[in-house]
Amino acid sequence: MPKKHTCPNCGAAGMATFFKVDGVPVHSVQLLKTRQEALDYPKGNIELASCAACGFVSNIAFDPKLHDYSHEYESTQQYSPTFSAFHSELAQGLVDRYDLHGKVVVEIGCGQGEFLALLCAAGNNTGIGFDPAFVAGRNPAIDGKNVKVVKDYYSEKYADTQGDFYCCKMTLEHITDTGKFIQNVRRVIGDQPDATVFFQVPDVRLILRDLGFWDIYYEHCSYFSLPSLARLFQSCGFDVLDLKTEYGDQYLMIEARPAKGAPGPLPDKAKDLESIATDIAYFAGHWGAKVESWRKDLAERKAKGQRTVIWGGGSKGVAFLTTLGIKDEISYAVDINPLKHGTFMAGTGQEVVSPETLRDYKPDAVIVMNPIYCREIGEQLESLGVKAEILTA
Repeated sequence: MPKKHTCPNCGAAGMATFFKVDGVPVHSVQLLKTRQEALDYPKGNIELASCAACGFVSNIAFDPKLHDYSHEYESTQQYSPTFSAFHSELAQGLVDRYDLHGKVVVEIGCGQGEFLALLCAAGNNTGIGFDPAFVAGRNPAIDGKNVKVVKDYYSEKYADTQGDFYCCKMTLEHITDTGKFIQNVRRVIGDQPDATVFFQVPDVRLILRDLGFWDIYYEHCSYFSLPSLARLFQSCGFDVLDLKTEYGDQYLMIEARPAKGAPGPLPDKAKDLESIATDIAYFAGHWGAKVESWRKDLAERKAKGQRTVIWGGGSKGVAFLTTLGIKDEISYAVDINPLKHGTFMAGTGQEVVSPETLRDYKPDAVIVMNPIYCREIGEQLESLGVKAEILTA
């Protein structure tokens, strides 16, 4: 008899599996220095299951013991002008909306502290971040006084670190027991009725509707939609202040405060569980055909002697290549992050190269792993004199 899984988001029983992929790299953005190291990188399995009660999606095959968020974990997006502009606007909007001036900001999973530094600079705030992959000295804005980072996972042992504003961007999706984690955050905040929390995660609806198998990878064990994210915070004692998507509907964002008494009602946009079920059924029935279409296209390009590269040496690229089982159909992954140049893609071993490499390589096609960067990449290709067909995943 198959094992029945309990939803880690809401506690309901009976999650239903709808997607399986075996043998995927357990990390997608580790800096792997040799091709052999990349090919031999540890692998795990993905088995996505959905909860009918709250719309949450979880990798029920996830094993947290396989993870190691070390200093070789490289996930920054700050080298992109498109992303940097979005990041700055987001920080300024939060500072203005919640009058974050002279306040204390706590960021959970702060990476190299880029967003924390923006929040502090915009409102003359004091900041403290938590991240096990933080590299001291890399970000000059982290001065160790007004803005500092603890190289550790955030937990209740840091309950004495109180803030006026709690921020967590692109981290909750890496946590398997989401209900327990948000309960811990609520307990740490304690009796601070004016404290505000801001969380940002990928929106699973875009993945499901676009058949985006390249957006499913091992680090992301938890996948949220509007209903599941709002229900999580409400059930843990928060009032939902705002709930929306941004960045081409890729990011789902919630703003909340500790409830005074019983939490208020869910926003109307968080009540539609039926459409989530429809999206899951669509993905389950069509993702395989999407994979085969890409395999056929790349095989035909190789047979014609065409050169194809992907642009994006991070998680999307790793998931794209490993799910397709790509070998020599694609030789390189391009990335603007100089720290990635000369490293290799986990699982499939393509070398990550700089955009300037394309001057000599002269690809016939460039597959852009995130379409929001198409304009930025197109302008860069033009400046390099590279005339290639631009495709989007």
